[in-house]
Amino acid sequence: MSYNYLPLDRKWLHFSQVKNLLDFDQHISITFDAHERILACRDYLDRKMAEKDRTYYGINTGFGFLQNVKIDNDQIGQLQYNLLVSHACGLGEEVPRDIVKLMLMLKIKSLSYGHSGVQIETVKRLMEMYNHDVLPVIYTQGSLGASGDLAPLSHLSLPLIGLGEVYYQGKRMSSAYAFKELGWQPVQLQSKEGLALINGTQFMSAYGLYCLKKAEHLLAMADLISAVSFDAFDCTTEPFDEHIHAIRAHEGQVNTAKILRGYLSDSEIAQKKKEQVQDPYSFRCIPQVHGASKDAFAHVLSVFIREINSVTDNPNVFPEDDMIVSGGNFHGQPLAITLDYLSIAMSEIGNIAERRTYQLISGQRGLPLFLVKNPGLHSGFMIPQYTAAGIVSENKQLCTPASVDSISSSNNQEDHVSMGANAATKCYRVIQNVEKLLAIELLSAAQALDFRRPQQSGKAVEKIVQEFRALVSFNEQDRVLHDDMKKAIDFVNRYQL
Repeated sequence: MSYNYLPLDRKWLHFSQVKNLLDFDQHISITFDAHERILACRDYLDRKMAEKDRTYYGINTGFGFLQNVKIDNDQIGQLQYNLLVSHACGLGEEVPRDIVKLMLMLKIKSLSYGHSGVQIETVKRLMEMYNHDVLPVIYTQGSLGASGDLAPLSHLSLPLIGLGEVYYQGKRMSSAYAFKELGWQPVQLQSKEGLALINGTQFMSAYGLYCLKKAEHLLAMADLISAVSFDAFDCTTEPFDEHIHAIRAHEGQVNTAKILRGYLSDSEIAQKKKEQVQDPYSFRCIPQVHGASKDAFAHVLSVFIREINSVTDNPNVFPEDDMIVSGGNFHGQPLAITLDYLSIAMSEIGNIAERRTYQLISGQRGLPLFLVKNPGLHSGFMIPQYTAAGIVSENKQLCTPASVDSISSSNNQEDHVSMGANAATKCYRVIQNVEKLLAIELLSAAQALDFRRPQQSGKAVEKIVQEFRALVSFNEQDRVLHDDMKKAIDFVNRYQL
């Protein structure tokens, strides 16, 4: 089988390339330029290590508060080995497969710049792990998002030295067993390598990219599903008039209004004269609310793309300038703040979706109470809204910012941390919840729209409803709606816009 490769080096990595990597199961490879830069940096570092009486943080010293403890040259390899072993302290749930793949890719990308001092053999093994689908078992808890994602990246790196666990050929096993199957030998780490591997923001970055990929799809789905609800509730399109949005020209708002006008321009229902003068905010203000979240998305994406095109370990090695400099590029503050921002922005998409769901079941606009023909005998769509309300409330709790917190660590040497890892895992949960909330809205909106028949909505609306109805039929009487809701979630996840 021939594979399409994503090249990794100093060149800018774009969001579209990240999405294609996951969507099309690409392999990865460093370029010749990256190969040469990694070799040159390692050669430079070896020469510096040969100099007597020179001390470099984490290369021939201890770590964190132990920075002033000098390590003998014959113990340098053991120091790096010990670093990975001692820092692999993750707990909690396992990191999802796609995010592990992104972590591997992003670590290789960061090392490809030639400022980290690693051996080329280490980078090659990381590539082999990615391309052979040997994926380390990593846990969600353990990073403070400031000294680098220490615990998660330690679990990512343990297989390099023959430790830890991996998934290989769909099975969980020891790394040693997987390596034996593949005929691989553990890597013998050299100076600086352990630190280069576990310093960095690849846990936060991978979660962020995954959430952004999902958010992009859900933002587009929110517009289309809201159009289904809009006609199902028999709303007036006047609030989408371009003149209104031209005088408050936030890009996301203008864009959303244009999209909604497009979805409803050929709608028989939308073109009918309405009795009401105005609609509830959850319908009337879709451009303002969805648009604000889209603008937030754009900002967060710009931060993450810059981050993944950066070197985030420490210390940094500059062979051309004969410098080894210790700094703080591992600090996740830019990511922590924007992950919190993305959580809030996406939570609002779910929040307004639940409000539209509530309006649809309320017995207004000629729709039956709870969207069922015989309310009383049948509860209809009463309880999916309960579920949605509970999820919305959970999202509000999850949106308490992680980035405003900090706890001192390493005997107060690392006295301000970003908590970006917590922001990342919270954001992931918010995104999963928003998918559920949009699915419940679609389930309800499709039911409501069917009560408008034989009137027709626009082509895009009718297309999604027709495809949805192939999976979930009109609800004539009470049935187990959990099954319909699960099908709706899967539908929202895979629907091609």
